[in-house]
Amino acid sequence: MKPNVQRALSVALPLAGATAATGLCAAVWGYSELTRFELHTITVPLLKPGALHGASEFKILHISDLHMIPGQSEKVRFLQALDELDPDLVINTGDNLSDKRSVPDVLRALGPLLRRPGMFVFGTNDYWAPQPVNPFGYLTHSRHEPSYVDLPWRDMRAGFLEHGWLDANQARHEFKAGKVRIAAAGVDDPHHDLDDYAAIAGPPNEDCDIAIALTHSPEPRVLTEFAADGYQIALAGHTHGGQICLPGGRAIITNCGIDPSRAKGLSTFDGMALHVSNGLGTSKFAPVRLFCRPSATLLQITERPED
Repeated sequence: MKPNVQRALSVALPLAGATAATGLCAAVWGYSELTRFELHTITVPLLKPGALHGASEFKILHISDLHMIPGQSEKVRFLQALDELDPDLVINTGDNLSDKRSVPDVLRALGPLLRRPGMFVFGTNDYWAPQPVNPFGYLTHSRHEPSYVDLPWRDMRAGFLEHGWLDANQARHEFKAGKVRIAAAGVDDPHHDLDDYAAIAGPPNEDCDIAIALTHSPEPRVLTEFAADGYQIALAGHTHGGQICLPGGRAIITNCGIDPSRAKGLSTFDGMALHVSNGLGTSKFAPVRLFCRPSATLLQITERPED
């Protein structure tokens, strides 16, 4: 072997070994993060003065992207414990399933919360089973075609409806939760063009106390419509907060049209409040999170200051 080749190998082989070791450590750490569930609490002053009738806040629990797999007992316990927050309204923005056997686990995990007022929209991973994907395609913002292998979403939907949750997929609703009058509308998953905004278009009832929009994926074209119609806050999921983030939780990609700075948490979109959930799971074919722990969010909706 020539001396220059030997020198190159003497440098390259240790570097390759170090890179592989670093990648393995990152994968192990990212896998361990999957069960380090967090609760985020955010205060959002949206209500007119007096709308709470003396109460201090209206509590919305936002959950999303469970991607449930049978046997995820820690996730089940975390979700069941969220009922202790005593939310006034539960909003589920989809992708509950990651396995055809998961519906009983989803209903068991949400059991206590299903006894509270709630609404839901679905993502494509409620309808169709996940599939392995090329991770480089994900990093280059490629949109993946669904598997079109049916999941038992109808059984899950029936369970939600039987407990009184409202289906907001391509629907508008008006109801009261406690003393707060709510006007809400939602679309089916726009990430794969399942939405039809024209079917729900128009301003919410002006007599409501709060107008809420629901969508699984925070696609700007849909958010623009909600904001133009006068909705005060939109809730979405899908991004997993970036899932694999830079230190400090900075998202690299969003897997949708929203910009990375709004991949998680509370922001503003065309004057409308927008909350995007980190989500509580991942696809079973991508079980890793880096600098982006799974979470649910309690939104404490308060009254705006007097003018």
